Amino acid sequence: MYGCQQILISPNKDLKAILEYVCTEAKKLTNCGVYYSRQLYFKTGKIPTKADLHKQLRTIQKNAHYQALYSDTAQQILTTVAESFKSYFGLLKGIKEGTVTQKPKPPNYCKSVMSIATFTGRSLKLKDGILRFPLGSKVKAWFGIDAFYIPMPSNLDYKSIREVRILPRNRCFYAEFVYQQDIKSSEVYASKVLGIDHGLNNWLTCVSNIGTSFIVDGLHLKSINQWYNKSVAKIKEKN
Repeated sequence: MYGCQQILISPNKDLKAILEYVCTEAKKLTNCGVYYSRQLYFKTGKIPTKADLHKQLRTIQKNAHYQALYSDTAQQILTTVAESFKSYFGLLKGIKEGTVTQKPKPPNYCKSVMSIATFTGRSLKLKDGILRFPLGSKVKAWFGIDAFYIPMPSNLDYKSIREVRILPRNRCFYAEFVYQQDIKSSEVYASKVLGIDHGLNNWLTCVSNIGTSFIVDGLHLKSINQWYNKSVAKIKEKN
């Protein structure tokens, strides 16, 4: 099982410029992958595998946006594109088999200025509580920098991290930590049932078939709701 924890990055001027660069190049590489996949599908009726897409943009085209990113990150971006077309192809098969009724559209281009850039856990390095995100040899040759750094969340185990996504949203940047977690299984007794009655003053009234019961008080929630309604009414009166 995997968990996901999102944190808001508070970058300085230099880090913000790097994150903007990485996410802008990620968007451009995404659209290059989408363009090649769409053209291949429209002309041949086939879709590329992720290996085909990697080879086409990295080796054959020597795509500038691929080279502008760390190779592992570029591969993750193109893998996402390939998987979206694979899902689209699966929906088309579902139409033929009668299991899908709505007509899907092929994956389209990313219209935002920036998109998600994914760094795998194997590409990250931790030192003194700080994570190092590599930028690749091309960026080092162009700009003289080879990495950027973000603090490691104190509640996560570095060894459990599988990937970190740099997410641009609402003029901010977030880091999404995807980590592996152990889920302890619990026994389920089909003969034991809990009935739940949802109310207002008593928010939840719960009674089991083995003679136990409890009530979750809803007065606190009710007072919050009343305060909210009064606040909204005052704002409407002023306007």
